[in-house]
Amino acid sequence: MKTDFRDTPRYKGMVLIGLILFVIVSLFISVGLGAYKVGPMDIIKAIFVDKSGMNHNIIYNIRLPRTFVAGLVGVCLALAGAILQGIMRNSLASPSTIGITSGAGLMSVICLVLFPQYEYLVTPAAFVGAVFTTVLIFILSWKDGINPLRMVLAGLAVSSLLNALVDLILIFFPDRVHNTLGFSIGSLSVKAWNDFNRIWPYALIGFIVAMILSKKLNILLLGDEIAGSLGVNVERLRVILILLTSLLAASAVSVVGLISFVGLIVPHISRILIGSDYKYLLPASALTGAGVLMLCDTIGRVVAEPMEIPVGIIMAIVGVPFFLYLLRGGIKSARK
Repeated sequence: MKTDFRDTPRYKGMVLIGLILFVIVSLFISVGLGAYKVGPMDIIKAIFVDKSGMNHNIIYNIRLPRTFVAGLVGVCLALAGAILQGIMRNSLASPSTIGITSGAGLMSVICLVLFPQYEYLVTPAAFVGAVFTTVLIFILSWKDGINPLRMVLAGLAVSSLLNALVDLILIFFPDRVHNTLGFSIGSLSVKAWNDFNRIWPYALIGFIVAMILSKKLNILLLGDEIAGSLGVNVERLRVILILLTSLLAASAVSVVGLISFVGLIVPHISRILIGSDYKYLLPASALTGAGVLMLCDTIGRVVAEPMEIPVGIIMAIVGVPFFLYLLRGGIKSARK
């Protein structure tokens, strides 16, 4: 029986190489475009050769950390979305539709507004909020098992409630709103190397753990009974993966705020490109998420100069049509 070329490791390797090139191109576009445009060779020269000129200051201290943060946020949210869609076997699952990002956002805002002296604890606080929200949604959606549609509806309801609580906190403490202006819409404005240093360990750990568990994720797709018969402790695996997605989503939210649709659309795009094998789907999602968010941030910076449109708004403009496409059954045409 002849094997489809799209199912061969050679094809999947070519796709991953193409996605790596996509990320590199997106990085150069993001760093090069803006009010002050810089060419690719000038970017390389400013980073590695001429470290005393104006180009170096603009690129290394302003644009490069922002671009790297955008890429890592895209990695975290895309990985979280891909894992959630696998463990829930639900094509509409993502950190935003399930409500994980809202829980992380609420705890981040509480930490920044009510306890600004503990700003260094924003990421752990966001992780606690993400885990609590996930557990709450599981409890609310449980009725003789987990129904995917019921879980999405519960997630949307809880997410609306948590977002309302965020707005309530901002209303009661208007003098401290400047600390959280970017959270409700998701913004990469004024991101520096300290923000990059806050997120990269979580992104790296999350990616490594996800790749280690990729084989078990594939088995989990076969169903709980079959996975159990193959020696997988389904409940323990599901708990570990939920904690992992909470950590990934919380690390992204704690740095840039609430960005929707990355965790929803990127795994689907990657699945169409490379298939459903998590050994390849996870790195493809990470690369696609990084490239997409860097490009969306670039669009937000240059489309309305000198004003800047937050990346969360650009992602919503891109993501809503894709979400409606999925609701109308477009996912059925995606490559399984």
